[in-house]
Amino acid sequence: MGAAALLMLTGAATLAHGTADGTDSAPAPDGGGHAAHSTGAGDASGSGKASGASGASGTGEAGPVGGASRSGGFWMRADGVFSPPGSFVPSDALTYDTALVPAAARIEVTQYADRTSHRVGTRLRGLVPNRAYGMHVHTSPCAADPTSAGPHYQHRGSATADPVNEVWLDFRTDRNGHGEAEARHDWGFRDGGARSVIVHDAQGGAGKRVACFTVPFSS
Repeated sequence: MGAAALLMLTGAATLAHGTADGTDSAPAPDGGGHAAHSTGAGDASGSGKASGASGASGTGEAGPVGGASRSGGFWMRADGVFSPPGSFVPSDALTYDTALVPAAARIEVTQYADRTSHRVGTRLRGLVPNRAYGMHVHTSPCAADPTSAGPHYQHRGSATADPVNEVWLDFRTDRNGHGEAEARHDWGFRDGGARSVIVHDAQGGAGKRVACFTVPFSS
């Protein structure tokens, strides 16, 4: 059974998996948002690093840790620092427009699921202050070509393109350039079907792709 996510923001490119029953070092995310889609602005503060995880080659990347809970729930958290494609230090977070998503801006995405709730969320910092952005979960990993991330993930393929059938995480930054959003659904992702989030220059169902973050969503 797949999941939705809760996003919180920070460092380079770390990843954490765990249980949703609070049995490991990171507690399960709390509530927020409404049935399909909610937005807001926050300070996007926090560490976002997995307990005991070590960086790789100075990038801050960490492998997955954790497992399934007895209740059948789980959580996942991944965070990254945006850099342009082809940068000296590789990153899972790519910016295609540094005027809208500056290099060194940060993103964190979390996914949470239990028997009744499936959430995907995001927190970002270091973006343009007081600006609206669009964001959606996409089907493929990020690459130098923004189109490589594929189309929006859809619960029902070729159905409606809206926050009920897709995961929309549109947000507006505050005066510090921080933003956050959360989406809730009663369905989860198909195995391997959700691979990234794309930041768009406009809210709604479309818009120019200005950044991408490869996320190992669970199903």
